[in-house]
Amino acid sequence: MNTVDVVAMLAVLQYLVFGGLVGRARGTYGVKAPAITGSEPFERIYRAHINTLEQLVALLPAMYVAARYWPANYVAALGAVYLVGRVIYWRAYVNAPQTRGLGFMLSVFPVMTLVLGALVPALLGRGVI
Repeated sequence: MNTVDVVAMLAVLQYLVFGGLVGRARGTYGVKAPAITGSEPFERIYRAHINTLEQLVALLPAMYVAARYWPANYVAALGAVYLVGRVIYWRAYVNAPQTRGLGFMLSVFPVMTLVLGALVPALLGRGVI
């Protein structure tokens, strides 16, 4: 099993599920497309989804490049921390945005670690493994 691929696809699936929750929230809170404002509960769900997209764009290439230099299980483990962080972030942002810090850190830390873990050996021109 390629753990990096599994975690990457779970991250994409998580994003799609969050998108489905945005769609459901449109109906619940009466926010008709293309509007993205008008209901604070909807806006929280929408922003949590968009922030997940912003993080996902950095996560996926960072995982695949880092996997060229580091053992796949290490890279996948950091990706799994990201997934948990996104759930914590989502729940916090939707319920009380001021409490989103832990989820944000559990999302950003793995991404930054993967970026640095890919960039340093790439700059040095050699693998770490």
